Amino acid sequence: MSKKYNVAVVGANGAVGEEILLLLEELNFPINKLIPLASVRSIGKTVEFGGGDIAIKELTHTVFEEEKVDIALFSAGGSVSAEFAPSAVKAGTVVIDNTSHFRMDKNTPLVVPEVNPEDIALWEQTGIIANPNCSTIQMVQALKPLDDAYNLKRVDVSTYQATSGAGKSAMEELVTQMQDFFAFKLDDSIPKAFPHRIVLNVIPQIDKFIENGYTKEEMKMVNETTKIMHKEIELSATCVRVPTLRGHAEALTLTFGCDVDADKARELLRKAPNIIILDEPSESIYPMPYICMDKNETFVGRIRNDNFRKNMLHMFVVADNLRVGAATNAVRIAQKWVEMQKNG
Repeated sequence: MSKKYNVAVVGANGAVGEEILLLLEELNFPINKLIPLASVRSIGKTVEFGGGDIAIKELTHTVFEEEKVDIALFSAGGSVSAEFAPSAVKAGTVVIDNTSHFRMDKNTPLVVPEVNPEDIALWEQTGIIANPNCSTIQMVQALKPLDDAYNLKRVDVSTYQATSGAGKSAMEELVTQMQDFFAFKLDDSIPKAFPHRIVLNVIPQIDKFIENGYTKEEMKMVNETTKIMHKEIELSATCVRVPTLRGHAEALTLTFGCDVDADKARELLRKAPNIIILDEPSESIYPMPYICMDKNETFVGRIRNDNFRKNMLHMFVVADNLRVGAATNAVRIAQKWVEMQKNG
């Protein structure tokens, strides 16, 4: 009989936590006991799982030992992970962390299973496996097969990121502002989740600006890509918040060390794991955010050669940021970890 695991979800009633619960059930993860965890404010609330309601328990430093937690999926913010992940590790729990807190720690593996699954084996160094940023995950899934074939040298990317990337309150702000617009009350809307109103607008800022003129979100893409792909790749990002609810889109310009053919690149991506090609421009078929909602795959299209340089390729990449960019990647890491234990 296959081993089953006690699995905790930290931040179980958050936007990503809810998706993790759905995925654990959809993918038939080998769960012995599910332990939903959140702050004391959530005590008395429940989550749906396995056809029933499970009471949320308070996240404490002792709960991982008390519940004999084997795997903890953290998605409740960096400060929560910083405080409680060490306690989980001390209790013998493997932590899969969806925040930015541990990503650039040199001893903590940063993993996208389709790109660097071998790094999961390094989990014992800290007891923690880090989940990359949502915008990074879908991008490197598309970069990996092309880098293997053509030696990727540089990436220029502009993102079109949904409001859900900033959490439930940000999604609610978009919906409220839409309602205000149709009620002719938009001038009364005061932005809270974003520095400006998001409805009927795009905001070329995600996270704070730093000294080099880039935002923290943009530099995450730079630094995380290098760590995941184990390769110094020139990368420049412009990250933009757009008025959609779910699904991040990215326009990529890729420069390679040799000439590249768009048709061959398309076939390489078609064969890559968890990538779906939507690329029939004459039929207006290409990736869009609404297509990817609630999907666990990354969609790629508008694949074309550059007009002037034979070693450059352009494409458009879309994925559900709450799934592929967060929950799906975390659960796939857990699946790979379980597989390693079987084969270990």
